[in-house]
Amino acid sequence: MHKLQWIQNKIYTKEALQHTCNAWRATGQKIVFTNGCFDILHHGHLDLLAKAADFGNKLIVGLNTDSSVCRLKGPERPVTNEQDRAFQLASLLCVDAVCLFNEPTPKELIEALRPDVLVKGGDYTIDKIVGADFVMKYGGRVEVIPFVQGYSTTSLIERIKKL
Repeated sequence: MHKLQWIQNKIYTKEALQHTCNAWRATGQKIVFTNGCFDILHHGHLDLLAKAADFGNKLIVGLNTDSSVCRLKGPERPVTNEQDRAFQLASLLCVDAVCLFNEPTPKELIEALRPDVLVKGGDYTIDKIVGADFVMKYGGRVEVIPFVQGYSTTSLIERIKKL
């Protein structure tokens, strides 16, 4: 299989990813889930993803669609379209699956996939993480990864605008 096909095969629909998760679970794989916009991939994103992957065997990234990012971040976002963002994430060795979601939160995706570990970045507390209560009810874990200081997509965009 060509590497390009290998990358594209890591981008799933919710339904296909549910089946894949069931297969991973049947072989004893621990499934980790995180989510975000991942607009203009930077060091902070990569740090989060690598650390999240260490909590299990398979890392799934729930990725906000373009319309979802626009609703969350405003009309000038995203800078990078959803197909490109999904491709970039799927290209990373630590990421095993990428799944787009258009809902305001990843709640439906988390409930469909039932990850063993739910991970978010350091601007969240467990009580504010969507899906945390659901995951903990069936014995899953919730982890918060501290931010790498000095990295944010918003600050990167502002710096580019000044050039």
